[in-house]
Amino acid sequence: MELEQIGAERTKNVLILMSDTGGGHRASAEAIRDAFQIEYGDEYRIFVKDVWKEYTGWPLNDMEGQYKFMVKHVQLWKVAFHGTSPRWIHSAYLAAIAAFYAKEVEAGLMEYKPDIIISVHPLMQHIPLWVLKWQGLQKKVIFVTVITDLNTCHRTWFHPNVNRLYCPSEEVAKRALLDGLEESQIRVFGLPIRPTFCRAIISKDDLRVELEMDAELPAVLLMGGGEGMGPVKKTAKALGEFLFDKELEKPIGQLVIICGRNAELAATLQSLDWKIPVKVRGFEKQMQKWMGACDCIITKAGPGTIAEALIRGLPIILNDYIPGQEKGNVPYVVDNGAGVFTRSPKETARIVAEWFSTKTEERMRMSENALKLAQPDAVFDIVKDIHELACQRGPLSNIPYMLTSSFSSLIY
Repeated sequence: MELEQIGAERTKNVLILMSDTGGGHRASAEAIRDAFQIEYGDEYRIFVKDVWKEYTGWPLNDMEGQYKFMVKHVQLWKVAFHGTSPRWIHSAYLAAIAAFYAKEVEAGLMEYKPDIIISVHPLMQHIPLWVLKWQGLQKKVIFVTVITDLNTCHRTWFHPNVNRLYCPSEEVAKRALLDGLEESQIRVFGLPIRPTFCRAIISKDDLRVELEMDAELPAVLLMGGGEGMGPVKKTAKALGEFLFDKELEKPIGQLVIICGRNAELAATLQSLDWKIPVKVRGFEKQMQKWMGACDCIITKAGPGTIAEALIRGLPIILNDYIPGQEKGNVPYVVDNGAGVFTRSPKETARIVAEWFSTKTEERMRMSENALKLAQPDAVFDIVKDIHELACQRGPLSNIPYMLTSSFSSLIY
């Protein structure tokens, strides 16, 4: 039941705009939602929505499918990412789309009547901000952007009319300043990660008992992402060989493999004869436990997984990246001494074997560097700052969302 109380006591509507183009946008949106609920309870009503998919037509309603196709044909994605970077190109492109779908986006906003809009996607600034201008609500509705790319990011993230831009790193903040935002608009808090990663966690020994892992052997976590993509099978086989001491005829480490939604990959790996302890998992919702039970991680350079691994103090072996937004994540990890990069499954396995035997000090040093780089309170810092923005606005009365007539004059 809606609360229609007056002033500051009225439950405020927060609309988080996201898209499932990669798993990171939804994960960040849900992390922000959960942090709001933990910090402020019923004071805010949170909606996590892909307004594009629900209200518009092609191409906006199929961004997920287009993104998956292009990242599978990586050169196509590289051209799209860099080709649309100049402001005049992406502004013209978005203005043309807005001319077709602004009314539909407006209908979406009207349904949720947000007091606060949070964008966690680079293509969800321009059109909603145009709609707010169209309705004369720019000074009434708080609009903030939470960037979910750690280092290199597309220029569509940077819109000068946002109330706040939350950057995950100083590198991104510098790019925002170069793109016309003011220092007063920018906050550097880190990447919003699920609150379960920020809270106290069970000890590694207890986690290994709970997860039925070997209590003594060091453990490596091999990630395939939500779709189980990447050289997971080859890397797993190489680890199976390198983590078995042939002279002593015993394992020197154990392996946890996260296959995501790739059931075929999971079945194949489970059917193999392993000389070391191996756990094969599908899509996991308890990653904080698996990370807490392991000693290092192998993953592609997705920002969310990197941020989570840093919070757990895991040395990181990056084995791939998506050109464009993930490329800069490699030097972010490597130059800060928190991990290494190699695409070779055998080289990856060799590094892990050394970390578990002759180079344990290097692993411990990287673990310390990872913890220094971690920003576990980022999601709470973000929601507290948004709350402060809402308080500065004073009592929020019912915002008069209504259908309007002309839009084209605002975008051309």
